Amino acid sequence: MTKLTLGPIAYHWPAEMRRDFYTRIADEAPVDEVYLGEVICSKRAPFQEADLPATIERLERAGKTVILSSLAEVMLTRERKATADLAALEAPEIEINNAAGLFARGKRPHRIGPFMNAYNEVTIAWMASQGATHVSLPAEMPAPAIAAAAGAARDLGLGVEVQVFGRASLAVSARCYHARAHGRTKDNCQFVCENDDDGMPLRTTDNRPILRVNGIQTQSESYVDLLPETARLIEVGVTHLRLMPQAADMVAVASAFRGVVDGTHDLLEAEAGLHQACGGNSFSNGFYHGEAGYRRISRAAAG
Repeated sequence: MTKLTLGPIAYHWPAEMRRDFYTRIADEAPVDEVYLGEVICSKRAPFQEADLPATIERLERAGKTVILSSLAEVMLTRERKATADLAALEAPEIEINNAAGLFARGKRPHRIGPFMNAYNEVTIAWMASQGATHVSLPAEMPAPAIAAAAGAARDLGLGVEVQVFGRASLAVSARCYHARAHGRTKDNCQFVCENDDDGMPLRTTDNRPILRVNGIQTQSESYVDLLPETARLIEVGVTHLRLMPQAADMVAVASAFRGVVDGTHDLLEAEAGLHQACGGNSFSNGFYHGEAGYRRISRAAAG
């Protein structure tokens, strides 16, 4: 059975907003698995840690499987320690997003996150030899590469996950442009990223939206939407479909995908519900179709 997952919150949401979000996810969202943890900026982590045990308990009581995600970038002593502490856990499952996590984890079971660049069969086989039980593929992979990776993962007994909704992560940097844009340094950012709960918009010189900035992360302006391609993803062996949290009605988003996966919703009806849940945000699926990532290709899954 294909599982629907919810990725970790990428943004620095206020504590009350985050608590309310996970309460709704636990009570209303038809997702099977939820990833928790700070992936983008280690300075944000202390704001989550106090609530983490209660969040885990609430989600597990609601029947969700919880996985803890590691940082995507490890540079400082405190980040190495946090990664090592996470890697030492026996439960819940952990998702590793940086080579430092692989080193700390050794060959004990773990998941591979989307920042680890599992681009091909050889890499996936090596990851499996190091204890990986599951790989989440990078968001920019086109359909043929996804199919090849899914086949390799299936042959090795690994789960394979693809992001089907939410802004695509395009890059992470050692520097924080979010702070720089407000005349601040990374070390004295004063958590200005908290002001942009769906990322800070960037525009071209002719005032067209092009990207979003989230701390050290650069994201797509549009939301990836692979709802029309979901059937094809399942057909080639993708076992988990990932929704990335956005400042949208994520319960409605999850319901749209669940309806299509389970065959209880017509695709056009589900797409209409998805657009309504996301307000005026634009959608894209160009990467999947081997074209520029920001494009919206209408031929859907038929090809």
